[in-house]
Amino acid sequence: QVQLVESGGGLVQFGGSLRLSCAASRIDFNFYVRGWYRQAPGKERELVATITAGGVTNYSDVVKGRFTIARDDAKNTVYLQMSSLKSEDTAVYYCNARRTLAGLTVADYWGQGTQVTVSS
Repeated sequence: QVQLVESGGGLVQFGGSLRLSCAASRIDFNFYVRGWYRQAPGKERELVATITAGGVTNYSDVVKGRFTIARDDAKNTVYLQMSSLKSEDTAVYYCNARRTLAGLTVADYWGQGTQVTVSS
């Protein structure tokens, strides 16, 4: 069974930093787009950042300049470095791995989520 396991979440003060990690097992994700999404209470899940197999990154406007996504394919791991954290960044953060062919999603995997709480 494919597994994506997030770690690194927790409680951090306003303006602080955290680094999330997502390790994948049982499949080689080198050709997958890796991403981070988040869901705050009462809100829909939203995109935070993605990184393609070629290293092209994409960020939501609300985290651009504060968060950095990176991948280490040798470790089958994707990271999310978060800095200048705000209370509105409080959410459950989910790791994703997605493969598309000819524009169609052919595989889509999610982690179980890790809680990030920013205290003011």
